[in-house]
This record gives sequence, C-alpha cells and structure tokens, in this order.
Amino acid sequence: MGEFAFFVIAVFVFVAVTIAKGVRIVPQGEEWIVERMGKYHTTLLPGLNIIIPYLDQVRYKLTTKDIILDVQEQEVITKDNAVILTNAIAFIKVTDPIKAVYGVTDFSEAIRNMIMTTLRSIIGEMTLDEALSNRDKIKARLREGVADEAIDWGLTVKSVEIQDINPSESMQKAMEAQASAERERKAMVTKAEGTKQSTILNAEAQLQAARLQAEAQVTLADASAEAIRRVAAAIGTEDAPMRYMLGEKYIHAIGNLAKSDNAKTVLIPADIQETLRGILGSRK
Repeated sequence: MGEFAFFVIAVFVFVAVTIAKGVRIVPQGEEWIVERMGKYHTTLLPGLNIIIPYLDQVRYKLTTKDIILDVQEQEVITKDNAVILTNAIAFIKVTDPIKAVYGVTDFSEAIRNMIMTTLRSIIGEMTLDEALSNRDKIKARLREGVADEAIDWGLTVKSVEIQDINPSESMQKAMEAQASAERERKAMVTKAEGTKQSTILNAEAQLQAARLQAEAQVTLADASAEAIRRVAAAIGTEDAPMRYMLGEKYIHAIGNLAKSDNAKTVLIPADIQETLRGILGSRK
C-alpha cells in the first residue's frame, strides 16, 4: 500500500511537472524562441502556448518593444585634427527574433559598437566647425549607416540622437585663446583704421588751410598792388608810391607800439623826417 501511494504521488508530480513544462504563457510585448534538441523549432507569440516537455526548451526571450541603447561617450578626431567628445542614444526594435538571436551574438552590443564606429567615421570627415554646427546632418548619416546592417540582424533602427558633441577640455582652452586673439586683432585693426582716418583728415585740413592761406596772400598781394597803382596815379612819380606805402606802414607800426600795454617809453626813430618825406613826397 505504501509503495502504491508513493508511485501515485510520483506519477502525479511527474504529470504536474510535465504540464508545467509544456504550457507557456508569453506576456504581451515579448516573443520566445523555442529550440528542440538544440535546434530552432518555433517562436512563441504572446498568449498561451503549448510545447513538448523535455524535447522543447525556451532558449531566448526577446522584447518586441522599442529598446533604448545608450552609446557611451567617446573621443573623436575631426578632419582638422581637433578632438571632440560625443555620445548618442539609439531607439531600435526587434522585427525578426530569429535573426536577432542567431544572426549576432549580442545585438544590443553590436548596434552600440556599430554606432560608435560610424560616428567616428562621419565626424572624421568634417572639420571642427562643421561637426559642431551640423548635428542633424550627422544624425541622418548615422542612421543611414547603421540601418542596413541592422536589417541583417533582424532589427529596425527607428532613431539615433546625438546627445552631446563638445570640444575636449584642451580644445576648449585653445578655442578660447583663439577667440581672445581674434578679438585683440579686431581691436588693433579698428584702432589702426581710426588712426589712419584721423591722419587723412588732419592732412586734408592742413592742405585746405595752406590753400586758403595762399589764396589770402594772393588776395593781399593783389590789394597791395592795386593800392600802389592808385597811389602812383594820385602822386604821379615813379618811386613816390613805394616810399609812400613804406612810410605809411612804418608810422602804423610805431602807433601800434605806442598802444601796447608793455610800452612805457616810445622811441622816435632818427629818420622820422625821411619817413614823412616818403609819405608826403620829396620835393627837389
């Protein structure tokens, strides 16, 4: 009786374990890969599924929801030998579970490394300024470069986003020094341009002043000549006009000297009579 009861219990346990192994409930958003005796047999879809216990084995459980892959930061050298730091994030989806598990060892790591390699290649063809200002272009080329390879692995690359793309610390210091030097250069150019314009204006002013002074002298000379002609016409002798003009200027100068605040004594030249004769005209 005891042996029979033990046998019944053993059979019951065996049946329960067999049923447990044969019945599989796959949750929504997942697909399970089943192998029979080490070889791919079928794919279990969400819901209730029956497999043959002991012969069939669930080898892989894959999610069919979007997978977020964080691509770690890396150093990339640009076309002009500048070092920048960049990282990315990718959104992928498993569309063919069989290729995803049998086409590559670890599809997540494979996509991550593919993105890093493609990113280095794309930025390596750009200068620093192009890399910093063409994030959308890099993103588009990156997605195109990874998408074809991902199809062979049963994956769809829905989007690849560049999270950060910044110069390295040493490059930032070099860029700051370059910007400072450029500002100083522009300031020097502006100062030099101002000095140049000032010099030109001063030269033009001096030239204009010289022209006006020359014109004034010419006008004064014309006026003196006209005065001499009028005096000569009035007096009528050849040298009298000259003596008259000189005597007049002589007496005018003595008058100014007498009006000066510093002039306490006025000296009358000894030839004052000759001067007066020059004004009034000498008579022989």
